[in-house]
Amino acid sequence: MKELKIGGVPEHFNLPWYLTLRDKSYHQDGINLRWHDYFGGTGQMCKALRDKEIDMAVILTEGIIRDIINGNTCKIVQVYTKSPLIWGVHVAQNSPYNTIDDLKGKKAAISRYGSGSHLMAYVNAQNNNWNITSDLNFEEVKNLEGAVLGLPNGIGDYFMWEKFTTKPYVDQGTFRVIDHCPTPWPCFVIAVRNEVLENDPDAVKSVLATINDTTTEFKEIPSIDTMISNRYAQKLEDVQEWLGLTEWSQHNISEATINTIQDKLLELNIIPHKVKYTDLVLDL
Repeated sequence: MKELKIGGVPEHFNLPWYLTLRDKSYHQDGINLRWHDYFGGTGQMCKALRDKEIDMAVILTEGIIRDIINGNTCKIVQVYTKSPLIWGVHVAQNSPYNTIDDLKGKKAAISRYGSGSHLMAYVNAQNNNWNITSDLNFEEVKNLEGAVLGLPNGIGDYFMWEKFTTKPYVDQGTFRVIDHCPTPWPCFVIAVRNEVLENDPDAVKSVLATINDTTTEFKEIPSIDTMISNRYAQKLEDVQEWLGLTEWSQHNISEATINTIQDKLLELNIIPHKVKYTDLVLDL
């Protein structure tokens, strides 16, 4: 049986992977797919791909594009979630900050450099007409748990993370939400190391076919909202709102979208230059 290792964040977006792994759906094609949780998000997964700890990742689009341009030998093989990711801009409940303008020039807590929480801070800054050179400062906190512990103790002033994942912390009074910042592109893609694509393209295609069968019908699974609510400790009404906003994809990312993302990352000085579509994407 062929073994493949895949990484992702332990969040509700990735429940389709859990369901297929629980049911051993990949075994029918002779594949033993092993899942690894990455609480540190995209920056941690980029490193894991570089270090060959994992073969594939369900990863933020902007983060993997930046890392491929910076030398990560991977390709995007499919969009996983085509709807935007809605980032909440959070502060500690005891914070003196109440508006987005209050955060100008303050310190953003980020999981790590190159992560979504880092890159989206630039997008948020530009959206609010801040100077991305002088009005952005950062403090690494490793992951969501690091922000939960850090922000109330003055480690970082604000923290950007997916709004529904952090909603329980808002409800219990750890965080307050100042604003929201949606990604201007599809949020999650599936990336695979080039070595795996060269040696085992059929195995990768089989994995994609299986997960696509599940995501196509995911919203129709009986009581899926209750399952998500229980598994991820979220209020049912929040899960139902999230399901209404979220759309999965079974197709690859378009050249036009890649150009749009690269233009934005270049404008924000997040990447040094643009590259060809085929340097970033492979159609299997």
